[in-house]
Amino acid sequence: MLRFWQEEVGAKFDHVLPIRRGLKQHRHLVNNSVLKINEYRDPLADKSPSGYAELLIAREGLTKEIVMCDPEGTAVRLVPSGTHGIAQVGIKLKVRDAAKHGQFLKNALGLAEIRSGVFRAGETSILIETSKEAPSDAPFDGKGFRYITFQVFKCDLEHAHVLAHGGREAVAPTTLGTTARISMVRDPDGNWIEISQRASLVGALT
Repeated sequence: MLRFWQEEVGAKFDHVLPIRRGLKQHRHLVNNSVLKINEYRDPLADKSPSGYAELLIAREGLTKEIVMCDPEGTAVRLVPSGTHGIAQVGIKLKVRDAAKHGQFLKNALGLAEIRSGVFRAGETSILIETSKEAPSDAPFDGKGFRYITFQVFKCDLEHAHVLAHGGREAVAPTTLGTTARISMVRDPDGNWIEISQRASLVGALT
């Protein structure tokens, strides 16, 4: 997995973050976005995939798209910079109800819809695609693309806002030592979203 992301995709290794016993996170930079490769000590069972269907990575100087898959089946597409408005990275998200999901992205997460079905989160684009086959309530502990992370200034405040606007609580806000205060919520299809108040970015965790 590390060889694929570092050598074939060009992700820049940053550091390894111990999460808990039996789990460590290999953190990489992809166009200044953070890619987390979570390594579990025990084998992961084959479980239903999440709605996070593909990662699109903008590449300067590229003239055509390059499609590949990582060793656990995550679809990766290198695209010329500017494709679908993507200057950094894009996430293709399969959903069951585009209108409902669009309202969630706008109201719960505060994202702007820059064109039909394309939402901007910082320098990341989220592209929603309606599919009757879109997964529902995929478990967290499976292989492949399982969650996305939003960095915020106040985890508790943003967590409460998401719950008040259609999100479901998965993990209540909790502090991870001196590293971060995080929580987990789920979107209308049950996809996992991490809300992270990281000390190295915002300072105090209170």
